[in-house]
Amino acid sequence: MNYLLKDATVLTMNAKREILPKADVIIRDGRISEIGENLTARPGEFIQRLDLNGRLLMPGLVQAHVHLCQSIFRGQAEDMDLTEWMEERIWPLEAAHSLDTLHASARLGIAELVLGGTTTCLDMGTVHHTEAIFEAAKEVGFRLFCGKSMMDAGKGRPGPMRENTRESLAEAERVKKVWHGSENGRLRYAYAPRYVLSCTEELLVEVVGRARDSGCLLHTHASENTAEIEQVREKHGTDNVAYLYDLGLTGHDVVLAHCVWLTAREMKLLKESETRVAHCPTSNLKLASGVAKLPELIDQQIHLALGSDAAACNNSLDMFQEMRLAALLPKHRSGVKAVPAQKVVELATIGGAEALGVGRDVGSVEVGKKADLIALDLDSPHLRPRHDPYTMLVYSARASDVQHVMIDGDLVVKDRDLIPIDLGVIVEDADKALAKVLRRAEL
Repeated sequence: MNYLLKDATVLTMNAKREILPKADVIIRDGRISEIGENLTARPGEFIQRLDLNGRLLMPGLVQAHVHLCQSIFRGQAEDMDLTEWMEERIWPLEAAHSLDTLHASARLGIAELVLGGTTTCLDMGTVHHTEAIFEAAKEVGFRLFCGKSMMDAGKGRPGPMRENTRESLAEAERVKKVWHGSENGRLRYAYAPRYVLSCTEELLVEVVGRARDSGCLLHTHASENTAEIEQVREKHGTDNVAYLYDLGLTGHDVVLAHCVWLTAREMKLLKESETRVAHCPTSNLKLASGVAKLPELIDQQIHLALGSDAAACNNSLDMFQEMRLAALLPKHRSGVKAVPAQKVVELATIGGAEALGVGRDVGSVEVGKKADLIALDLDSPHLRPRHDPYTMLVYSARASDVQHVMIDGDLVVKDRDLIPIDLGVIVEDADKALAKVLRRAEL
């Protein structure tokens, strides 16, 4: 369907960072066709009109690190550090997933993301049943990068999370063959070795070659907490990111989640290799992992994006919360101007899109780009009086302010209602799925 979006304040996030105080946007065949004032349909053209009445129209938010398999585990692993959280609760719960429970978890997470204005995410699945996550994204019309979590080494893995190298690679190839590039390119595979300590060197080297042969992203965790760093040094005799660099697992097609603890040399390696980093402030705080040095990463011109991580360690998938913390946390150490609000909005939109390699298609409101757009209602008390859109988005806005969401030119949220699937069914299925997982996990 084609759309005429009337009378919006448009935050373009284009190269000039233009803000259009009163503009219309026409969507044709899933892409932005025209932007301007007093636009009308072509003679004889059928077009659906959506009056925005001054609402803020902006690119959909892009999250560069999420775990949709953990959406139903919200509240199931509280007040634990990373190792305890993983080995005692989360991995046993993931191991108890079936195809149907993972599907229910992914739908719950995607519904939360979309209703909160996120239109694209990079997800790290779990070891099995990755197709369930893709199916959920297909049903909702979500833009998803996802890969099975690869774990052929390491301690603390429950039986179903244990796999050998050949099995892991074969399963990744099977899922990639079915889903990569499907739904008009909206669904894409990303190789996802979980982290250095859960993978053999053979696996890491192999996925680098396979990902680059097939044009897929590479996605892993790196340098999240100090215990992880120490274990990597003990096992491999070098620092975490330095080890990945030596194996070729850095570059413009690599997204490293967290990177809280980096040496000066590792920062230099990230910059030189054009590796992308997904900053996840809430998760890092909740697991007491630390606070990434965002101002230094920005100063080093390292390409950054944002992510909420998982509902099991956040406990929210609200990108507005991540933007707020990303801006606030550096201030106590580096001064009030450490990370300007406009920079944070860039990380959440065009920066995230470029980190995932889709900046030519999404991440800004420009003619020719795919219509991944969100409209925010600015009439709530916490958003009045109106002021600079960047500071308003970072310091005042909430996920609940998102009124309309469009992905690939399709309206998936209208007036805060999820259109493709009944939200009540999603929530009910998620509750049932958690009960099943808890019975299987026997925790």
